[in-house]
Amino acid sequence: MMKATEIRKMSPADLEAKLAELKKDLFYLRMQHATNQLDNPVKINAVKKDIARIKTIIREKETKV
Repeated sequence: MMKATEIRKMSPADLEAKLAELKKDLFYLRMQHATNQLDNPVKINAVKKDIARIKTIIREKETKV
C-alpha cells in the first residue's frame, strides 16, 4: 500500500506508469479470484485504493497548473 506523500513526490510520467501497472495487477487479481486461485482477497481492495489515490493526485496536479 502506497502513502499519499510517496505518490505526491512522483513525476507525472511515473504516476501514469504506476497507474498502468496497478491496473494490470488488478486485472490479474480478478482473474485469480474468478478461478479460486487468489490467496488473499483483501489485495483487490488495496490495489483499488492505490489506483484511486494515484488518480486523485494526478487530478490535483492537473488542476494546479
